[in-house]
Amino acid sequence: MVPDIRKSIIAGSWYPGRPESLRSQIQGFLRAVPEPAAPAGTLRALIVPHAGYTYSGGVAAHAYQLLLQHSFQQVVIVAPSHRHAFRGASIDRKTGYETPLGVVPVDPVLSESLRQVSPVFSYVPEGHAQEHSLEIQIPFLQETLQDFSLVAIIQGSQDEETATEISRALAQVLRGKRVLLVASTDLSHFHPYEQARLLDKKVVDRVAAFDEAGLLQDLWDERVEACGGGIMVTVMKAARLLGATHAQVLHYANSGDVTGDRSGVVGYLAAALFKEENA
Repeated sequence: MVPDIRKSIIAGSWYPGRPESLRSQIQGFLRAVPEPAAPAGTLRALIVPHAGYTYSGGVAAHAYQLLLQHSFQQVVIVAPSHRHAFRGASIDRKTGYETPLGVVPVDPVLSESLRQVSPVFSYVPEGHAQEHSLEIQIPFLQETLQDFSLVAIIQGSQDEETATEISRALAQVLRGKRVLLVASTDLSHFHPYEQARLLDKKVVDRVAAFDEAGLLQDLWDERVEACGGGIMVTVMKAARLLGATHAQVLHYANSGDVTGDRSGVVGYLAAALFKEENA
């Protein structure tokens, strides 16, 4: 089969375009994270932000540093669609994703297995073409995991029915396999600093309590904001079905903490979902 590689659409803007600069920036973010405590169990999933690295890379590093202790050869990223509306979810049919750090192969077996077990999955090329929220995760994964294959899912609908069906399919296909789930989301957008922190604390508390049902209700009732709120719910549900028992919030910040401009900020969260060793 002739390779059909997705070229980067954000290298040189959302993150550095030169490999040495990109690697140096990521390593700087990782070094700035305090040494983590002993692993809290078997890692099942990460929740990470998807803004440009200047803004959210320091937060994302708190999650990705865990991958220096937990090794994976397969990763499923679930990310929201910002530019193209569609129902269900799309699994990319590209054969690889290219960044300045090289090409990550798309896992054809896992991708096809998911398509086979649920009609919620289709292929919507427009959902992937200009989407940054999935690609932004890949260089961090390349730097921490080195060699791995990828399933690239863009979730178009963020309602309960879609989240439940995707999580069911993920659990069915991934059960018994050592696969990392990654949920890509930012939190509230463009509120004054203190208002944003109050809004985002509600999401942080729901994640810390591993309460995806409460988070979904808060999103539905518009008590909280997150551009990937439904993606968090999907991955939390899937992780629970795969044995995850508890969540750990690793870091929260917003763009005002980086830029100093607190007039209208975007919130960022890093969290991890674990399975207790004896559970």
